[in-house]
Amino acid sequence: MESKRRGILERLNAGEVVVGDGGYVIQLERRGYVKAGHWTPEAAVEHPEAVRQLHREFLRAGANVIQTFTFYCSEDKLEISGNVTNITGAQINEAACDLAREVANEGDALVAGGVSQTPCYVKSHSETEVKAIFKKQMDNFLKKDIDFFITEYFEHVEEAVWAVEVLKTSGKPVGATLCISPQGDMHGVPPGECAIRLVKAGADIVGINCHLDPLTCVHTVKLMKEGLEKAGLKAHLMIQPLGFHTPECNHTGYLSLPEFPFALETRAITRWDIHKYAREAYNAGIRYIGGCCGFEPYHIRAIAEELAAERGFLPPASEKHGLWGAALEMHTKPWVRARARREYWENLLPASGRPKCPSMATPSY
Repeated sequence: MESKRRGILERLNAGEVVVGDGGYVIQLERRGYVKAGHWTPEAAVEHPEAVRQLHREFLRAGANVIQTFTFYCSEDKLEISGNVTNITGAQINEAACDLAREVANEGDALVAGGVSQTPCYVKSHSETEVKAIFKKQMDNFLKKDIDFFITEYFEHVEEAVWAVEVLKTSGKPVGATLCISPQGDMHGVPPGECAIRLVKAGADIVGINCHLDPLTCVHTVKLMKEGLEKAGLKAHLMIQPLGFHTPECNHTGYLSLPEFPFALETRAITRWDIHKYAREAYNAGIRYIGGCCGFEPYHIRAIAEELAAERGFLPPASEKHGLWGAALEMHTKPWVRARARREYWENLLPASGRPKCPSMATPSY
């Protein structure tokens, strides 16, 4: 008889490294399944094969968690977007849960139900109305077989706290991530104070996702950790950053870059950048390490490979990847064979191949 799958808190309490999955909306937009602008997730109903395939790629790359493709799936966001007229939020949420569970069961992975910020918060600032939206989404998820919740992509800690308070009534663990900079949320609440409020609301795991590059997000999580320690509070730490370099907008976020969203390719993080990020995150005490927009399966594989010693194994996708370029030893060209070593890739400064392009841009905001 199959043993019961260990939950997210059992794994984190045991000191295990949990590898999250990567980004969905940008990846699926590039593949032709998501419309940029409102980025709503109706593909879970319209094109389930596309969502399922990306889930499988993340699982094969080493992800321990498959997150439901339910970003911006509140009824108010769907109505504003105009992207769907004959599909309800409940249908999308439930279909996304089924897809995530199907793939998670193909490995030793958990399913996280994802809830994100709402237009209602900015429009009405009504705690009652916003919580009613979260409650409706939670009820959709609870009809399905999910293991825990993640509140993600919140710019205002107040709204994230409301989400945590609602989701904790489910009796399931809750991870809470904000898309904020080291300077704090949109109201200027510092990261440490944000973490305190989230934990007091009931969050079991706190951290950062999206908007900014990996090392900036690591720095912000460190500030959250410091705040919790000073307050005498404890929580597990998680991080799922942006998969792009954003040095000139590390306060306002990548939405202010002129390349957002259709010309971000030259800013892509390399797999070798990810090795450094994974190690920095681990050394900072973060044990839930994944990615958000721009993180592709090979980035998740890089996390799993960097932390293979700590996890005790490599992911299936590493069967087709020589660590640190080792497979290049068999190349016919000697100058390519010379690249089959860690020192080469760790010290490489990649060129963009665009001689007329600047290395930095001027953010719009």
